[in-house]
Amino acid sequence: MTVLTNQNNSEQLSTKEQKEIFRKVTWRLIPFLVFLFVLAWIDRVNVGFAKLAMLEDLKFSEAVYGFGAGIFFIGYFLFEVPSNLLLEKIGARLTLARITILWGITSIGMAYAHSEMIFYTLRFLLGVFEAGFFPGVVLYLTYWFPAKQRAKINGMFMTSFAIAGVVGGPIAGFIMETMVGGIGGHANWQWLFIIEGIPSVIAGIFVLLYLPEKPANAKFLNQKEQQFITAEIAKEGKDPTKHSSLKSIFTQKKVWYCTAIYFCIVSGNATIAFWTPSVVKSLGINNNLMIGLVSAIPFIVGTIAMLFNGAHSDKTGERRYHCAFAALIAGIGLFATGLFMDNIYLAMFSLTIASAGILAAFPVFWSLPTLFLAGTAAAGGIALINSVGNLAGFVAPYMIGFLKDTTGSLSSGLFFVAMLEMIACVLIVCLIKEQKQEKETTSFNEISKNSAI
Repeated sequence: MTVLTNQNNSEQLSTKEQKEIFRKVTWRLIPFLVFLFVLAWIDRVNVGFAKLAMLEDLKFSEAVYGFGAGIFFIGYFLFEVPSNLLLEKIGARLTLARITILWGITSIGMAYAHSEMIFYTLRFLLGVFEAGFFPGVVLYLTYWFPAKQRAKINGMFMTSFAIAGVVGGPIAGFIMETMVGGIGGHANWQWLFIIEGIPSVIAGIFVLLYLPEKPANAKFLNQKEQQFITAEIAKEGKDPTKHSSLKSIFTQKKVWYCTAIYFCIVSGNATIAFWTPSVVKSLGINNNLMIGLVSAIPFIVGTIAMLFNGAHSDKTGERRYHCAFAALIAGIGLFATGLFMDNIYLAMFSLTIASAGILAAFPVFWSLPTLFLAGTAAAGGIALINSVGNLAGFVAPYMIGFLKDTTGSLSSGLFFVAMLEMIACVLIVCLIKEQKQEKETTSFNEISKNSAI
């Protein structure tokens, strides 16, 4: 297929037509990708709700739970870069379908984790099979949207974090409360894993039927629309300021700066994902459904903060302080949550503020790597940053569990994670430098300025 030049595209398509094209792509891709990630996130973190009954049934300690919750990210770390490189070779449809089906099967298997070793093994395998989904989608979206739109688009996709928290909590609480009493010979926490794992297997099949590979073969676009998007993305790939080789990601300081920052940010995300139900229960709420409903509150506010921060970052073209300020708010909120654990109202308010900061940092952060990476380097770089950074998902839950067993309180663990969020803020301010990009004609015929590392 002949690709039109950017100049020809600008002549043939009005600003309104260009906006309409990206609006069409957004509505075709984002809702489905959000749905998939909601399933992935629920299957990843529902162990936090299962914990409310699982630990007593299986006689697991808090440290065992923390290790099992966190070992997911070891498998994630080991297989994420290979998975993203494989996506670059075989395509998004096959990669995302494989990931979705296998994590669903493994999640169902969690119902039969009757020993510590089986618990650890299944959580590790869940990480192995889910590895590559999030960075794969981030990479996939670079095939469809130019850099100046990605903070907003990433923010829309990453609302899946918050949506999963909003709907996942009440659903998990409802299942746990409804399936009490050994129905079908299974405990309520076992039914939680089974009921929430089945939809992922089904959704994986639909990936093959619904998801287009790239703009050039997207049937929902006409030829002119396909050519326009392909030309816009191809232009960015030829940007001499971007690195495109896989080898370059390991020698770029910018990649490792992003990795360290992301590690600190993720520690907060893992905390609210795996420990919010326990925090809510420690505040004196014992009904499982009510725990689920109350646990949704921080994620509702986080959704709003995520969308606002991503959209405002795109509007202003500023990335650095949008991300740093969000991390600062996250640290303050987590510290205050630990400080006010004896006051249900102040603790929940603080946890909500923390969630807003944590979730608001993500879409802006992920607009940074693609400013200096392209092609294979983008595939490997995004996966490397995400996989190494997500090791915080192992460190944070384990440390919180360890510190709770040691001190008898969640507060010390929350203080630890709050410190990491503060470090993220400092690293962004000290290591991320603004770099004005040259003026150029964009797909909206506007001139934008972005902050790069």
